[in-house]
This record gives sequence, structure tokens and C-alpha cells, in this order.
Amino acid sequence: MAATLAVVLVGIGDPQLGTDELVTWDVAGRGTGRITALVRNVDAVHAAYYLLMHGWTAVFGDSHLALRTPSAIAMSGAAACVALIGARLFGRRAGLCGGLLFALIPAVSRFGQEARGYALVVLAATLATYLLLRALDRPRSGWRWTGYALCVAVVGLLHLVALTVVLGHVALLVFRFVRRERGGLWGFGLAVAAGAACVLPVVVLGRAQASRQLFWLPAPGVWGLVEIWPQVFASALCAGAVITLAALAWKEAREGLVLCLAVALLPPLVLWAASHGAVSYFRFQYVLFTVPAWAVAAGAGLAAATRGSRTAPASRTAPAPRTSRMSLPLRASWLPVAVGLAVLALLVLPDQRRMRGAFEHDVPHAADYAGAARTIEKYHRPGDAVVYVRGAPWMLDQGVRYYLRRDLPLREVFLAATAAENNELYPTHCGRPEACLRDESRIWVVVPGNVPDSLDAVPVQQARALRAKYTAYGAEHLSGLTVTLLQRKP
Repeated sequence: MAATLAVVLVGIGDPQLGTDELVTWDVAGRGTGRITALVRNVDAVHAAYYLLMHGWTAVFGDSHLALRTPSAIAMSGAAACVALIGARLFGRRAGLCGGLLFALIPAVSRFGQEARGYALVVLAATLATYLLLRALDRPRSGWRWTGYALCVAVVGLLHLVALTVVLGHVALLVFRFVRRERGGLWGFGLAVAAGAACVLPVVVLGRAQASRQLFWLPAPGVWGLVEIWPQVFASALCAGAVITLAALAWKEAREGLVLCLAVALLPPLVLWAASHGAVSYFRFQYVLFTVPAWAVAAGAGLAAATRGSRTAPASRTAPAPRTSRMSLPLRASWLPVAVGLAVLALLVLPDQRRMRGAFEHDVPHAADYAGAARTIEKYHRPGDAVVYVRGAPWMLDQGVRYYLRRDLPLREVFLAATAAENNELYPTHCGRPEACLRDESRIWVVVPGNVPDSLDAVPVQQARALRAKYTAYGAEHLSGLTVTLLQRKP
């Protein structure tokens, strides 16, 4: 936990907020009634996360660190679950190796530093796996099955697609059934049914909203089953190393391997098959919860590969040194593990640095919202207004507003109703733009991309109204966007 939290907190405030994070900030700042009204129209699958972040930001604020800390804590908790699962399935050494490997995976840093619910999904899905193992230890314990059922419900409330983790759990129960270990079947069935029943309203709303939210995702080809893994790990090199280490565990406990491989492979396969219908669900963020299963298996592989690496036992005639509570043979036995972890850390270091790039959370737009806010603040005069040109998936208005000083008055010229007032993610604009202009002497125009004339990127009717009364005074081209100042014609 400490290692993962330390790695994730390094540079957590460096990347600017991405599109999804800006949505989190915007929705979390609304009242609970507004959030409830929003999820009836869109984003029902994120309702639980929005409500959680609403309470969190009310207490801790909305800085980069405040918005992203829940994800950092969640990834740290997931690391603990990885170590506990590994210890139960393959031994304490394997558990520790798996937990430390998990901390080094670049995707853990990437989504542990994002103000979105994916890290919480990773924690909930991994905790559900751990609670399942505990329940199978005492299959007659109603409390243990209740804990598992609640965790399954949390997984579904955070993200419906993550419920596919239960397929891996089913595979474990089938494996035990074949081996005539039939305890827990009824408890498992009742727990899954109870957990699924808790998320039924989200299932109904989510299915109705799926085509609107995921229309842009294409149906995956066969090669997508291979291409997804470098994306899941946020590093092709790390994906290869972790999968190779997992392969080294092939001689370890069969039950543990079945569980790890089922949780790691079945959800992507099922989502790939389901994505050839009306809606595609095949997106690497949606199967991020499989990373802990890979880490557990890789930890077992690393432990197995280094288990025989020990120095010769100390001579019986020579007194044992008393300078350390750890004997030299035991200390030496961990040396190959430390070397392996150090090598992996060096291999993924370039990817870890990339995860902390200024625009890594806004790929491919790389919009410099903070730079736009600095430009407006530097040259701002009382009475200035602003025009934001936006459209899915751009969040120029929210992005610039986040980085602007909260006490800077800027009327949005063509705004008819805010996204919050619409119970939507997007605002609405004036039907007659010329009627929305007042007597502002200067108007800032923020548009996506670097264009010679910003008004060319403005909707036609709005541009016509602006050209009639204003002329460009100056422009600044930043990464991913252009900021132009218009001055009223004499």
C-alpha cells in the first residue's frame, strides 16, 4: 500500500485535467438533486461516483490533489488486496511480489492520478475477489457472503461493465465443483443475485443510455484482443514483462492460476464478443480491473523463478552475526526479487514519466486550458465577456473556467442555459445570437485547434453577429486551442 501510494502521489498534480475529469469536477459541484436529475438523462453508470465526489469535494475542495486523491487511495487499497490474494493463493512471498509489481505498472499511476471512477472499480473488483476467497474458506458463514454480495453491488454501482469480474469467480467455482469441492455454491449464487439486484435500476438506465454514450466506439476486430493489453497496462513493455512473469507461474497452485487467468481473460473476451452488436463496450479503461489478476499471477511467477536462489547455509561452527534480525541466507533469497523489481522499474520509467505529462489526460487534444486562463487573466479588463466554442468531446468552457480565478467575472455571451440547469453535460445557446450581445467593449473567444481566424471556428450565426460589431485585436495560439481578443468597432 505504501509503495503504491508513494508512486501514485509523485507528480499527481502535474497533468492538466482531462475531459472526463472536467466532467467529474462540473457534476460534483452540483447539488444532489441536480446530480440525480442528470443521471436520469446520461451517465447513470457513474452516478455513485458523482455522488461520492460531491461529498468529497464539499469537504476537501476541488484542487488537482483533492479531485485525484480518492483514486490514489483506491489504487493503494487495490495493491493491498493484490498482496493478500497472492499470499492466500501462492504464499506470502508471491503476495508481496505481486503487490510490489502492481505498484510499478504505469496504468496504476495513470488512473490513480485521474479524477474518475476507474481506480475505485479496480479496488472494488479486487476486494470482491478477496472476499470470495474468504467466504469459500467458511462457506456456511452468512456474514462473509453478505460482505461479498455488498462488494459485488459496489462494483456494479461504480461501473456495470466491471460486473464481468464475476465470470472469473464463476470459473473458480466450476473448477472447485469438478474437483468435488462443492461447498459455497448456494452462498455464491445467492450473493451474486443479491448484489445484482441492488444495481438493477442502474442496469435499466445504463442500457437505455448506452447508444448515446458509446456511439463513437467502433466494433473491435480480431487484432483488438492483442492490441488492448499495451493500453490496459499503459505500456507495451510492461504488458510483455508482466504476462511473461505470469507464464512462469504455470507450475504453481492450479486453483490460483484458474482464478487469475479467468479474471484476467474472460471479461475482455466477453466484452469483445458483446461489442459486435448494436453498441461496442470494448474500451481498455473498462477492463482495467483485470490488472490486479495479472499482478497476482506475475508475483507468483517472480516468486517461483527466484525461490531457489539462496546462498549456501552458514557454517555451524561460525557464530551467526547479531547485527540484524534477518539471517544472511534469507536476506540473500530476496536479492533476486529486488533485482527483478528494480529492472522492471527501470524498464517502465519512460512510461511512468509520460503518464505525468502536462496533457496526458487529454490525449489527443492536448488542450492547454491553464494557458488560456493565464492569457485571459493577464489581459483582462472589467466588463470583458467570453465565447467558448465547444462540442463533444471538447470541454473548453469547463476547462478554462476551472483554471480561471473564481472571482474573475466573465459573462458567457451566447449562453442560454448552463449544463447544470439543463440536467445535462452540455449547455444550450441563444437561438438568436445577435440578441444576446450586450454592450461589452471586449470579448474573448476560445476555440479548439490553432486557426488563423478564430471566428471561422465559431458557429455561423454566432460568427456573423460577432463580425458585425467586433474586430480581432490579438490572438494567442496555445497547445490545442486558440485564444482571441475581439474589440468593439468604433
